[in-house]
Amino acid sequence: MVLDDDRLQHLLGGPELGALRRRLRSRYERGETRDEFTLTDLNNAERRALAGLLGRPAVKANSMRLRRSDLDQALARAHLAATLREALEVLDGALQDRCAQRATREHAWSVLLARVEHPQLLRLVNDASGLALLKRFAASSAERAAALLEQVHQVLLHLPRQGIPLARLAAEVLGDSHALDPGRAVAALVLRACCVGGTRDPLDRTRDQWARLGVSVNELASPALCLNLPARGNSLDALLSGVAAAAGEPVHLTLRSLLRAPPAWAVSGRAVFVCENPSIVAIAADRLGAACAPLVCTSGMPGAAQRILLTQLADRGARLRYHGDFDWPGLHIGNFLIREIKTCAWRFDAVDYEAAVALSPAASGRRLSTLQQVDAHWDSRLRAAMDTHRRAVHEEAVVDTLLADLAQ
Repeated sequence: MVLDDDRLQHLLGGPELGALRRRLRSRYERGETRDEFTLTDLNNAERRALAGLLGRPAVKANSMRLRRSDLDQALARAHLAATLREALEVLDGALQDRCAQRATREHAWSVLLARVEHPQLLRLVNDASGLALLKRFAASSAERAAALLEQVHQVLLHLPRQGIPLARLAAEVLGDSHALDPGRAVAALVLRACCVGGTRDPLDRTRDQWARLGVSVNELASPALCLNLPARGNSLDALLSGVAAAAGEPVHLTLRSLLRAPPAWAVSGRAVFVCENPSIVAIAADRLGAACAPLVCTSGMPGAAQRILLTQLADRGARLRYHGDFDWPGLHIGNFLIREIKTCAWRFDAVDYEAAVALSPAASGRRLSTLQQVDAHWDSRLRAAMDTHRRAVHEEAVVDTLLADLAQ
């Protein structure tokens, strides 16, 4: 058959019919076998082109019921193409076999996943959300995914570490000091594989996730403030690297030092008190000095240094007891510490709140918002009490009560 490509282009080609051709092509590429089908949302140009090809009168309906066999016959009779498929390939290039491509991709993924042996990588790819994350970073390419998994594997072989900076780890293992920066695919996959990424807590920052693996990010930022923490031998002096720290004086411990040279904390079975605000540590140091019980400050939601310090103390057998502001952020911090570090409440229940509010008008701070309310995991009555009085009570307002507990 001698074909008339110019007439075919005139009848069915051109940018104004590009969307129509793509819709027709998609039927072949999806492996659609039904002869009869309906096209909807047709515009004027598309209706005229189809009506002219089939020899039908043009109507204003925005849909048209068609048979692929009718289109094949019309094109063949007009010597435009042997079939609709051939016409579409002449106009826009070869059709893709999407079914075959999908089968090829699925086989490639099956082969890739069958080769995974490292336990943490297996946990990553066997988890639906972890596998989805891998496929997203790899743009669904099994070949790209294989390269990513190899990089993740190499990083996992070097974890956990003891205080290595993130950039140095990336440079040593991957040859690029920025390869594990926030937002990078390998970094996200490593954290997910280690079960420290993908948290629902918006305050669980990347720096804190890496710190739990012994890797420091911005290791000198936001040090942990503490007072009178006991350690065996001279391990705390070594941690402070020569900084004078007389008994009863607050000290700051950096994430860098906590990860690189963890002290031998002598806290087994002892109560270690935890407060939210640095002013409490300052007041305790002024009034009690060396007679103050061990005290750690979270400085709001604890950052990496605070979390690592509290985890070290808990692992050494300390009985952590937390007090914060009686406001919604304070309860949120309390919930986090109780959930993640097994901390107990300290003068921080409904009875303590009622007593603080009743103490004096000066004990009550700003009015509580009705937004971002949160239940206290340690006392189901606390939220109701706070909702009733609608007053925040900051730690400074009850400092005398706290100091009575801290006095040794």
